[in-house]
Amino acid sequence: MKLITGLGNIGEKYCFTRHNAGFMVIDKWTMDNNVSFKEDKKLKCLIAKMGENILIKPTTFMNLSGEAVRAVMDYYKIDVKDLLIIYDDIALDLGTIRFRSNGSDGGHNGIKSIIKHIGTKEFDRLKIGIGPQPNIPSENYVLQNFPKDQLPELKSVLNKAIEAVEFYLDNGIAKAQNKFN
Repeated sequence: MKLITGLGNIGEKYCFTRHNAGFMVIDKWTMDNNVSFKEDKKLKCLIAKMGENILIKPTTFMNLSGEAVRAVMDYYKIDVKDLLIIYDDIALDLGTIRFRSNGSDGGHNGIKSIIKHIGTKEFDRLKIGIGPQPNIPSENYVLQNFPKDQLPELKSVLNKAIEAVEFYLDNGIAKAQNKFN
């Protein structure tokens, strides 16, 4: 069993912001498979099951994402080696995805929270590029909606990310990195 977590912020005003790229991947994947989420207040997330896998969207807002990840890991007894986090990366251009098997938070507060709550940097990640960032503060840029002219590329990268996650589930992180990075 894998725990696949998409990061983002709950609420209509954040729905199509760059910071919600992780939610967008999970949402599209579940919609494509006719799977729906249920809210679990105790686990602080929206949760769905697809086959053997658990998919979550934390309801804690981005900066506290680790609370939900830790709660779900504890409840379902999921080891950190079975965790995949999908999130936005401002340093990667839109259309780019990248797997990593560990690393720092890179200034991403959702990842910082997860590292704090699970006690390690050693977990699999799929970064979804949302850059390049113009000359504005990153906290403003990530909370902007994708402009209409980027929507075709966004749709394409969401499909690519879903394909990558499915490949990762079947083949592991090393082969996924070789194929998609």
